[in-house]
Amino acid sequence: MIAPSEFLGQIFVIALLVVLGIFVVVVLIRAIRIVPQAYAGVVERLGRYHKTLQPGLNLLVPFIDRMRPLVDMREQVVSFPPQPVITEDNLVVSIDTVIYFQVTDARAATYEIANYLAGVEQLTVTTLRNVVGGLNLEEALTSRDNINGQLRVVLDEATGKWGLRVNRVELKAIDPPVSIQDSMEKQMRAERDRRAVILTAEGTKQSQILEAEGARQSAILNAEGDAKAQVLRAEAEAEAIKIVFGAIHAGNPDSKLLAYEYLQTLPKLAEGDSNKMWIIPSELTEALKGIGQGFFGPGGTPPKA
Repeated sequence: MIAPSEFLGQIFVIALLVVLGIFVVVVLIRAIRIVPQAYAGVVERLGRYHKTLQPGLNLLVPFIDRMRPLVDMREQVVSFPPQPVITEDNLVVSIDTVIYFQVTDARAATYEIANYLAGVEQLTVTTLRNVVGGLNLEEALTSRDNINGQLRVVLDEATGKWGLRVNRVELKAIDPPVSIQDSMEKQMRAERDRRAVILTAEGTKQSQILEAEGARQSAILNAEGDAKAQVLRAEAEAEAIKIVFGAIHAGNPDSKLLAYEYLQTLPKLAEGDSNKMWIIPSELTEALKGIGQGFFGPGGTPPKA
């Protein structure tokens, strides 16, 4: 039989071992830190900054070292709500901004500013008002790249001491007042109508020019065709006359037959529209004399039967 004192001693030992085991587990849990990829951990020793933990397995001194919340080292995209900004011509526009930034120094992002997201937002709003405040509405609407570049340079320079790097700044929307939007819409509609009228007039003008050019070319071609046709007809008639005259002279006709053939040919010479003048050969007068002598005799009197 176990004495009460021995039983209590065993219970004490067991309790001590349990407590010691729990202590060892707690020490191991507090000593081992696993940092995920793309994150960084800031370690404080006795309340002061000690080191920055890199991704992977890390060992700390239990109860002396304390790790602050992990810092995301990836590029972050933050969209800020639309901000009212007054332009140089005293118009209030609403600008929606998107910032692309990345934490490059976990220590500076932890100790140099309490909340770097709020700091970036307020700095963006202030810089945006300064940049857009020096532009009129038209310049603000057409100079987005210029505004983005100025914002990125100013923000990157100002947030450098916070351990941040601003990679890009984008203006998602620039919304002018409703009344200005209506006026701009009317102006754009009028401009589109004006361009449509100009294009229609230009089309009509080009169409008329093309039609006139086509008519001119057609008239030229028709005139050239008519002229060539008349020339060909005249050449054919001249050739025919030459052939007839050649045949007549080759047959050695008398004056009566020659005069008769001349009389048959004269109407053909007058058929062409381009024949304005007749050329009467000298043989015609001689032939006419022969005809007169044949009918009237040498003295001009009709021959006796």
